[in-house]
Amino acid sequence: MALSVLQKIEHLDAKADHQEIIRLTTAYEYPFLMQKALEFALFRTYAVPSIGALLDHTNHFHTEGQKRYDDTALLIAEWVENGYDSENGRAAIKRMNQLHHHWPISNEDYLYVLSCFIYVPRQWYDMYGTRSLTEKEMLAMYYFWVEVGKLMGLKNIPETDAAFEQFYQDYERQHFTYTDEGRRVADATINVFLSWYPAFTRPLVLRGIYALLDDPLREAFHYPAPSPAFKYFLVGTLKFAARIIRLFPPRRNPYRRTKEPNLTYPHGYEIEKVGAAEPIAK
Repeated sequence: MALSVLQKIEHLDAKADHQEIIRLTTAYEYPFLMQKALEFALFRTYAVPSIGALLDHTNHFHTEGQKRYDDTALLIAEWVENGYDSENGRAAIKRMNQLHHHWPISNEDYLYVLSCFIYVPRQWYDMYGTRSLTEKEMLAMYYFWVEVGKLMGLKNIPETDAAFEQFYQDYERQHFTYTDEGRRVADATINVFLSWYPAFTRPLVLRGIYALLDDPLREAFHYPAPSPAFKYFLVGTLKFAARIIRLFPPRRNPYRRTKEPNLTYPHGYEIEKVGAAEPIAK
């Protein structure tokens, strides 16, 4: 009998085998949830004024939102699915560094974005997952993204998982606030999300997006508060869906975003050409 994902992870070390643990968790254990968690992880960063202002200034989200979304998702997927030390993973990180090189981004903002990729998925799995992540999986997330951060040239990365999580929480408390720039980027991103659904469903989807935002994030964008009844219904539905999915047979083949059909690159892509050819600031 084939071993389950959890059984395989039991035989691995959180630090030494963090890439394999991440691959197993993201490719086999409810990959759709991980995809949504990472989308909302990026969305959180717009509430930091310096990040929101920079993204608004580049004009990418406003003029080519779907492409900006796909570019980011594919580069991240390359090093998650193949490993940051694989040929594709190294090429994707190199390309990401090239794209970021155009802009004066502080090390602290880089660290905050990196922390979102660790702690937002943890929160989502805890709330909506088919099961809770194990301590080993959570530590593997920390070790994985710390190594990615080092390859991107980040400095002063917190030396423990607990310290990095505290940094993440403190940074949001200190920096989350409303700005017109952050709101414009958030609105443009939501428009991308809504474009994936039939027009008649979009008002309900929009209500759902607002309901999935925690209060500090929602308030930072001045979005309306969902009704308690609607939020309770939505969260309950997502948790019920997770319980149903848990009854299905384990996934036998890994989900690989880099191999799935893509709106921006329907015929495939070259890592070196992903992203804007040059800044398109207003």
